[in-house]
Amino acid sequence: MHIVIMGCGRVGSTLAHILEDKGHSVAIIDQSPEAFRRLRSGFKGRRITGFGFDRDVIAEAGIEQASAFVAVSSGDNSNIISARVARETFGVDNVVARIYDPRRAEVYQRLGIPTVATVRWTADQILRRLLPEGAEPLWRDPTGEVVLAELETGPAWVGQKVARLEEAATTRVAFLSRMGEALVPHSDTVIQDGDIVHIMARSDDVERINTTVATRIEEDH
Repeated sequence: MHIVIMGCGRVGSTLAHILEDKGHSVAIIDQSPEAFRRLRSGFKGRRITGFGFDRDVIAEAGIEQASAFVAVSSGDNSNIISARVARETFGVDNVVARIYDPRRAEVYQRLGIPTVATVRWTADQILRRLLPEGAEPLWRDPTGEVVLAELETGPAWVGQKVARLEEAATTRVAFLSRMGEALVPHSDTVIQDGDIVHIMARSDDVERINTTVATRIEEDH
C-alpha cells in the first residue's frame, strides 16, 4: 500500500526505510530539503519539500491514494493538524501522530486521532498501528502458553456485540481500548469504530482466532 510520512527526522526516515523494505510505496514530507539526507541513497520513495498540513503538499505526496498517514515531525501542532487534514479532508482512516507532550495525547485520542507519546515511543508501536497484521502479543506469561494480544477486528465488526465475537472466535475479550481509555466490556457491549480489542488466549490459538474473526462475519453475510 502507499503510505505518506510527514517528518524526515530519525523516526520518519527509519519508518520510511522499514516500510519500503516491506514492499510498500512511501512518500515523505519535510519542510527542510536537508532532512532528506537521512534517507539512504537507494530510497525509491518520493521526497516532498513543504508542510504536511498544506493540502497541496500532501496531495503531491499522493495522499488521495494513501492507505495510511503518519506525522512524526518535531512539532505537536503540526503533527496533529496534518493528521486531521489527512483524515477529515482526504478520508484516510489509518493515521498516527507522534505527540511530545503526553498531556495532549489523551485530548487528541478523543478526537479520534491515534497518538504515540515520545516517552513510550518505539518503531514497533507505530508500525503495529500502520500495518495491522492480526493479533499481536502484548504480554506473555512465563511459560509462554498464555498471551494478551491486540486483535485486528476490522470494520465489519463495528456494531456487533462483544458476546458475538467471543462466540465466533471461542475466546475471551479482556478489555477494549476506546478513545484512549480502557473499558472492561459486558457481553452486550457493542464494538464501536476505533475500538481496539484485547484478548487473553493460549498462544497456540492466536492465529486461529485472528483468522476466524477476519472471516466469520463475512460468512454470516
